[in-house]
Amino acid sequence: MFAGDPGFEVLGEAADGAQAVDLARVLDPDVILMDLRMPGTDGVTAIKRLAELGLRARVLVLTTYDTDRDVLPAVEAGATGYLLKDTGRDELVRAVRTAARGEAVLSPSVATRLLGQVRTPADPLSARELEILRLIADGATNREAAARLFISEATVKSHVLHIYAKLGVNDRAAAVAVAFRRGLLTVEDGGR
Repeated sequence: MFAGDPGFEVLGEAADGAQAVDLARVLDPDVILMDLRMPGTDGVTAIKRLAELGLRARVLVLTTYDTDRDVLPAVEAGATGYLLKDTGRDELVRAVRTAARGEAVLSPSVATRLLGQVRTPADPLSARELEILRLIADGATNREAAARLFISEATVKSHVLHIYAKLGVNDRAAAVAVAFRRGLLTVEDGGR
């Protein structure tokens, strides 16, 4: 897409985050388009490494993932922008130019997600609460969760109430839905 545009020069292409860091050190690009999930070194790790090395390149994340679990770590690592792969060509070209100037670029859904985090920061679930939430997503009752975790049913009920409060929901189905939206549960782990 960029190779045919006279306003851009494509300097290189990397298969993973480690290779992207190596190429950035040698080629000194203005902007790096970085995916997050790649074999080997992932995008967030690569973004952190680029920052540690003090490289001037701006990193514009271009990915299909927009959950809290993906967006926040990338932004915290130092990404200048975050776009989804369904971004149109004209918007992507504008975004690269904007990122090159050091200005932030966010897709609308990502901006909405970040604003939501700032307005109502999520109270993180404890490891045990996540464990129970995964069991709920798998269809376990409180009694079944208690048996699997070797704790009392009353303890499970207490954890479930804390999960509801932290996620701002009133029932199991809503808890699971919100957890998937926030990236606390993923399809890959089947709720686990």
